[in-house]
Amino acid sequence: MSIDVNNESGTEVDEHAILDIARYALARMRIHPLSELSVIVVDTDAMEQLHIQWMDLPGPTDVLSFPMDELRPPGKDEDEPPQGLLGDIVLCPEVATKQGAEAPTQHSMDEELQLLTVHGVLHLLGYDHEEADEKAEMFGLQAAIVDGWRAEKGLTGPSPAPTVS
Repeated sequence: MSIDVNNESGTEVDEHAILDIARYALARMRIHPLSELSVIVVDTDAMEQLHIQWMDLPGPTDVLSFPMDELRPPGKDEDEPPQGLLGDIVLCPEVATKQGAEAPTQHSMDEELQLLTVHGVLHLLGYDHEEADEKAEMFGLQAAIVDGWRAEKGLTGPSPAPTVS
């Protein structure tokens, strides 16, 4: 996987963990190992501008995903997944800090950014949470990926509860 993490936020974040969980999520979803992904970490002003421009919604948000080649996980009977440009995920650590603190299982900004990275990857792969059944599928998959990554890393304690709306 070619994954670039670019922190433009001015806030120190665990870029290695973001890279690692993105790589884990893409491998778990059987995305071609030569596919490319970009993760950009921005401040609230930049996120607010993107949120208004692309979603026509006010205020900053936690994560935005901008798919490129609209890659999808391969079906069970497909041997070789297609490769390409997955797209961009944009994260906002200031929003992540607030959400992590307000979550039922309070957690750190970095834990929230890890969760949001997986959430963004799933959006790039075509998952959504507009309808109840889509939300159940996406959030279940998101939790399974985060839990699997945390177990692989030997991280203890409860996984962050989904705070993404």
